[in-house]
Amino acid sequence: MIKADKVNNSYINREISWLQFNARVLQEASDETVPLIERLRFLGIFSNNLDEFFKVRYATVKRIVEAGKGGKSELGGIKAKELLEIITQIVIKQQTESLSILNTIHKRLEEENIYIIDETQIDSVQHDFIKRYFIRKVSPALVTIILSDLVVLPNLKDSAAYLAVRMVMADENKQYALIEIPKSINRFIELPKQGNKNYIILIDDLLRYCLGEIFNIFNYKTISAHMIKITRDGELDFESDLSKSFMEKISDSVKHRQKGEPVRFVYDKTIGADTLGYLMSKMGIDTTDSIIPGGRYHNRRDYMSFPSLGRTDLLYDKIEPLPVKGLSLEASKFEAIAKKDYLLYAPYQTFSYVVKFLREAALDPKVKTIKITIYRLAEISHIASSLINAAINGKVVTVSIELQARFDEQANIDYAQQMKDEGVHLVFGVQGLKVHSKMCVIEREEGEKIRRYGFISTGNFNESTAKIYTDHTLFTANQSILKDVNKIFNFFDTNYRIYKYKHLITSPHYTQSSIFKLINEEIKKVKQGGEGYIRLKMNSISSYKMVDKLYEASRAGVKIEMIVRGICCLIPGVEGMSENIKVISVVDKFLEHSRIYIFGSKDPKVYISSADWMTRNIDNRVEVSCPIYDKDIKKEIIDTFNICWNDNVKARLLNASQENEYRKNNKPKIRSQFAIYDYYLKKLDN
Repeated sequence: MIKADKVNNSYINREISWLQFNARVLQEASDETVPLIERLRFLGIFSNNLDEFFKVRYATVKRIVEAGKGGKSELGGIKAKELLEIITQIVIKQQTESLSILNTIHKRLEEENIYIIDETQIDSVQHDFIKRYFIRKVSPALVTIILSDLVVLPNLKDSAAYLAVRMVMADENKQYALIEIPKSINRFIELPKQGNKNYIILIDDLLRYCLGEIFNIFNYKTISAHMIKITRDGELDFESDLSKSFMEKISDSVKHRQKGEPVRFVYDKTIGADTLGYLMSKMGIDTTDSIIPGGRYHNRRDYMSFPSLGRTDLLYDKIEPLPVKGLSLEASKFEAIAKKDYLLYAPYQTFSYVVKFLREAALDPKVKTIKITIYRLAEISHIASSLINAAINGKVVTVSIELQARFDEQANIDYAQQMKDEGVHLVFGVQGLKVHSKMCVIEREEGEKIRRYGFISTGNFNESTAKIYTDHTLFTANQSILKDVNKIFNFFDTNYRIYKYKHLITSPHYTQSSIFKLINEEIKKVKQGGEGYIRLKMNSISSYKMVDKLYEASRAGVKIEMIVRGICCLIPGVEGMSENIKVISVVDKFLEHSRIYIFGSKDPKVYISSADWMTRNIDNRVEVSCPIYDKDIKKEIIDTFNICWNDNVKARLLNASQENEYRKNNKPKIRSQFAIYDYYLKKLDN
C-alpha cells in the first residue's frame, strides 16, 4: 500500500484519467479472447472516443492556455500548458499502439480468409469491379478542392478525412489538392469473393487507385495521396439575437461548430515535408495545436461499422433480451405496476417495456397527461412516435428535451420540431442547467381520483443504445415518489422556486448535501463501533469535493467499493488517505452506464441515479437519484452489483499506477456481463 506522503497529489488529473479509460477500450481491441471483428470495432470506439475528447476536453484546456490562465488548481495540480503536452505524448503513444494492434488484427483476419487490400494489390477481376463502382457510386459523391496561392482554402470539415494530393507537373511545378472522403458511402467496400476468400478495400485506397480518373485534366508526371484530418473545438457558441428562438440558436450554433478553432491535426507520417508544410500554412495550423503523426488511415472510428461478412463466428454471440419476471409485454402495464414496482435492466432485459408502456398510455382514454424528460433519442425513435401519438389522441404531453445533448443536438432539434408541430408542449430545461435526469410521470383518471404512474432510469430513453448500454429503469406507481417527479416538472416552469423533495435526491440543489449526509451516517456507524459500508457504481467521479468526502470516510474506517467505468480522479489504496477504498473498472461487450449508490450493510439504502459524481452533474444539471423501496428489487440491484464487483475476467484495478492491470485471483472465473445475464435467466426459472 502506498503512503500518502509518497503521492504527489490527492487526485488524478481528469484528462489523464479519461485517456487511461480509453486505454482500457484499446485493451479490448488487443485482447485475443475477444472475437476478431469485435476487436476491430473496439478500435473504432477508441478512435471515436479520442475524436470527442479533442473536441471537448482538449479544446477546453487549450482555451485555458489561450486565456493566459494557469488552471493548475482545476487540473489536478498540473499547469494547463504542461497538460496539453502530456496529453499529446499519451495520445501519440496510444495511436502507435493502436496501429500495431490493427496490423496484428489484419494478419489474424487473413488467417480467416479475410483480406483488406490496398491499391497496389488489385487484380484484373477487382480492377473491373472497382472502376464500375467508382463511376456509379463514388465519383458523383466526390468533393475535390484544387489548392492555389491565390485561392483561400475553404473551411475543412471537423473530423472529416481528406486525401492530400501532390502532383509534380511536367514543368516540375507542384500542384496540391484535397479530396474529401465521402461519408455517404460505406468506408469498407466488399469486393467480389474469390473461392472462400473475402476481399475488402477501404474507399481511401479505391480513391488512390482512381487518382488518374479524378485528375485526368492535369498534365502531371507523378501523383501521390496521403490522408489528413482536422479536429475542431466542439463548444457551442450562442448568438444574442433576441428575434431567434432557443431552438434556432442551438441549430445555428451546431452549424457554426464546423468552423470552430482547430485543436488537433493528424497526418500520415509518410507525407512529404513540402506537402505537410504547405497544408499547415494554408490551414493556419501552428505549434500550439496538437499535431500528431499517424498511419496511412485516419477516422478509424469507421471500424465500428466494419462489415460482418456473414462470419458470426467472429462476432459476440447475440443475446436475446429477457422478459421482466411478472411483467407481461402484452397485458396492461398500468394494471401490473399498480400492484408492485418492477425493475428493467437493459440490455439483459428488453427495453420494449418502456415503449409499450408509452404506447399504452397514448391509447388509454383514462390517461390525461404524460410528462417526460428526453436527453438523447434514437435515430428512429418509437419513444418520440408514442408521445406524438398521445398528443394526437388529446393527451396533454409535456416533453423536456435537452437541445444541448452534446453531438446529438441536431437529432433532438429535428424531433423537437416534429413534436411541436403535433401539439406536444416542449420545455427546453432551465437556463444555465442541462436536464440530464431520465424520468416520466403519467396521470391517469381512476374513478374520481387521478393516480400517477411512471418510470425513472439511469439511462436515455433510446432504443438503439439500450441494446448496448447497461441501465436500470424503475417502473412504479409509488405516489410519493411520483409526486416528487411532478415537482421537478413544476420546477421547469417556475425555476425561481426551490422545491423540497421527500424521496428523490435532485441536482442542482440537493445531491451533494444529501450524499454527504448518507456518507456521514456510515462514518457515524464506525465511530459507534459498527460497520460503515458504501458501494458505488458510476461512469465517472471527478468532483474533488465528492472525492474528499470519500477520503474522509475512508480515514474514519468506512469500507468503500467502487465500480467506475471512465474518469476516476480518486486515488484508492493510499495509506492515511484512501486505504479503505477499492476501485475497479469493467470494460466488456456492453458499455457499463448505470449509476447505483448503496449505503450500509444491514438494511442498506439503495438508489439508482442519472448522476455521476462530476461537478457538472452536481451543480450544473438537473439530475435525479431515486430510492429503491421494494425489498426484492433492492436485493436484485445488490446481487448484480456484487456480480460485477467480483468480476475477475474483465475488471481492471484502478490505482495510483494507472496501469489498468486486470484483476486476477484463484477464484472461479466470473465475467460479470455474462454472469448477470445468467442471473436473470435463473430468475425466470424460479
